[in-house]
This record gives sequence, structure tokens and C-alpha cells, in this order.
Amino acid sequence: MARFIAKSKSEIGESPYELRYRGRQTSEPVLMRVIDYNKNSLKEATLKEFVEINGYKNTETVTWLNVDGLNDSDLVKQIGEVFKLDRMILSDAMNVSSRAKVQEYEECLYASVKMIQLNEDTKEINIENLSLVILNRLLISFQERKGDVFEPVRERIRKQKPKIISSKTDYLAFALLDVVIDNYIYILSVLGEQIENLEDELIEDPSRDMLERISDLKREISFMRRNIGPAREMILAMSKIDSEFIDDDNTSVHWRELQDNITLAIETVDGYRDMLTDMMNIYHTTVSTKLNDVMKFLTVFSVVFIPITFIAGIYGTNFEYIPELRYENGYFVMWGIILLVAGGMITYFKMKKWF
Repeated sequence: MARFIAKSKSEIGESPYELRYRGRQTSEPVLMRVIDYNKNSLKEATLKEFVEINGYKNTETVTWLNVDGLNDSDLVKQIGEVFKLDRMILSDAMNVSSRAKVQEYEECLYASVKMIQLNEDTKEINIENLSLVILNRLLISFQERKGDVFEPVRERIRKQKPKIISSKTDYLAFALLDVVIDNYIYILSVLGEQIENLEDELIEDPSRDMLERISDLKREISFMRRNIGPAREMILAMSKIDSEFIDDDNTSVHWRELQDNITLAIETVDGYRDMLTDMMNIYHTTVSTKLNDVMKFLTVFSVVFIPITFIAGIYGTNFEYIPELRYENGYFVMWGIILLVAGGMITYFKMKKWF
């Protein structure tokens, strides 16, 4: 997904109910995975045919349907028809440039947030839109592409951890959002380590590429801030919403925990942004100081040579009668005067600590 808002001219004036994927088009097939569980059973499957979804309607177990890929609008429409979802929900899920938000509908609770991942090999930060549709016994998660940060949640379900298998979809939604926010903090910790290393280098020996590296990190931090800020608002709204799909007695403490974590992420990213601004100021100050030192040296060098040039200029005139020209040791006397004047001026400048 692009890091900036991508809106084509053809989308202007388009109906909000239009089911059209607004992200990067791909030819990969949509992947649908299901985890169906309760205290006594666990079923995990990859759905090969759409009709298999019908087996998870109106069950007494908790069902998590994860949809990887939004490029098939017909499939998304069919999912909405099977579970009787408002068309606006499906349109929001396919609008990957939408801001993080939470919205209650008659048939479900809808929430969206940006899921940010770090490629451990290339150290590239990738982002995609995540939409959660929360019903009483069913949670549908829509992602732009394959690959997510939810494997720890799947492992907890597979290992039959008591809390998650005994709770409903509201706790499952909390668990998924908790992993998303934990990943924010992890990525910030990686960026923080880079900032600290760069700060040490800046103090020891600022190199020419230092400014570019500071700018790159500042861009990444600003990118994180733009996405964590709306996520914080969404979590706050989620914790305050009065909905039949959220059991306050079961999850209220967990939503407060999410608020604490997202606040930590916001404070961390703001702190890093201030650090990078200070580092940029230090870099410019250091470069200016070095330039001043060079200019000071050149100035002192020029001042020392002014009287020497004056003396050389006098004896370089074309007058026939200059008394010192007839002295046998006149040449050496001139050099003695030059060295004496230069040495005296250098000594004076050192006493004044000009260099």
C-alpha cells in the first residue's frame, strides 16, 4: 500500500457503496482461512470453495474468518450476502486508504486500523489496511494481501489457552489489535536502536551522509506517527462504545491495556521525532563550527602574510637606490625580519587562543 493517499480522478463523486478495491492490484487469488473453536473443539482450515463458508453460519463455536486479498470484489460481495453485512461495511473494507475508525451497525461492529510490519531481511516497513467485522460468534478480518502479524494469536488458539478459547469474538478482536499495537512498539524499538547508534556516530565523527540518514529516519518516524495517531483514536472509541458485541465485564480491562500500549507508542514516536530534530540541529551546528574553524585558520594565515607581503613588496620595487640592497647580508636580514614578524604574530594569536 502506498504511504500517501492514492485517489484517482475517476473515484471523485463515486458512490460510497461502490465495491471497488482501491489498493495495488494483484493477480494472486484471495485466500480464505478459518479457525473455528471453543473449549472442547478446534478446527482450522483453508477454504478452497466459497460454498464452504456456509458451514460456519450460526454456529455455537467462535469462528474467525481471515480473508487475505481484496482484489476480488465479487467474492467480498458474496461474503457480505452470506453473513448479511451492510454494503457500507464491505465498501469501507475495500477502501484501503480510509482512516482508522470504529463504527457500530445493526448487525455487527466494524473497526479498521493500519497493520504495519517490518521485513526482517530488508528492514523495509510495510503497511496494509486491516478491517475487523465483529459479530457475536463470528469475526471476519479483511487484509490486503497474504502475510500478517497474527501467528501468535493463532498459536494461542491452537494451544487452547483458557482465556481466548473461553471468550467470544470481542476478546479475539482485542487479541488481534493487541498484536498490531505490539508490532508498532517493536518497530519503534528497532528504529530507536538505529537512532541511538546514529546519535553516537554524530557525537564522535559526523560524516557527510549523516544528514541523509537522519532525514530517512525522520521520514520513517513521521510515517509511524501518521498511522499510530488515528489508531489511538480508534482504540479510545472502542473502549467507550456501548455495543452488544462488546462484553464490558470481560474485556474492559483489556481495552484499557490497549490504551496504555498505544499511548506508549505515541509518546515513544514523539520522543524519537524530537531526538531526530535535535540531532539535525546538532549536525548543522557541528558543520557550521567546522566551517568556522576553517575560515578562522584561513583568516589567521592571511593576516600573518600581510606584513610579509608588505616587506617583500618594498624590496621588490624598481628604485635604483635602496640602502639595504648594498648590504652583504641584506637577503638574510630580510628573511630574519619576515620570520620574526610571522613568529610574533603566530605567538600572539596562540596567546589569544584564536587557533
